[in-house]
Amino acid sequence: MTRRLPTIHAITEHDAGPYRMERLDLEFSNGERRQFERLHGRGHGAVAVVPMLDAATVLLVREYAAGLHRYELGLVKGRIDAGETPLQAADRELKEEAGYGARRLEVVRTLSLAPVYMSHETTVVLARELYPERLPGDEPEELEVVPWPLASIGELALREDFSEGRSIAALFAAREYLDLERTTGLERAADA
Repeated sequence: MTRRLPTIHAITEHDAGPYRMERLDLEFSNGERRQFERLHGRGHGAVAVVPMLDAATVLLVREYAAGLHRYELGLVKGRIDAGETPLQAADRELKEEAGYGARRLEVVRTLSLAPVYMSHETTVVLARELYPERLPGDEPEELEVVPWPLASIGELALREDFSEGRSIAALFAAREYLDLERTTGLERAADA
């Protein structure tokens, strides 16, 4: 079923830290009027990088997660800076956080974080043909790089220290992307 999008009668906004909070006065196709709130990020989105050391091994990083006050395993990720494409941001973040660059970068898909109330999107980028290169980043300490077998991401998804939803979703999407590539014999042209 395709529904007509609600009519926006008014938008009011105020600052909410790194976000802009908007209150929408909406009217739905059935005549119901409601107010919804949504958060808009101030940046240009983010990237989550799935760096493949080889055809069977993904590189994870272990870093301090202030929200949970513990160390977490996850993918390389970060903001897309002004003027950067998602692929450029992915390559930069990979060099800053894991100490690798990539000769092949491909967009797998875009993920939303909480689409019911937030506009933030993260572009999942597959990085292959890695080579050592480090750029200075904004992390307070060097991140531990942890190789993980792609065939064991189900086990990884059940670990207590691997809880970030974008990393979990990105790994499963990348695995499906690679499986489809292998079974069809097709490869997308590298975007980098």
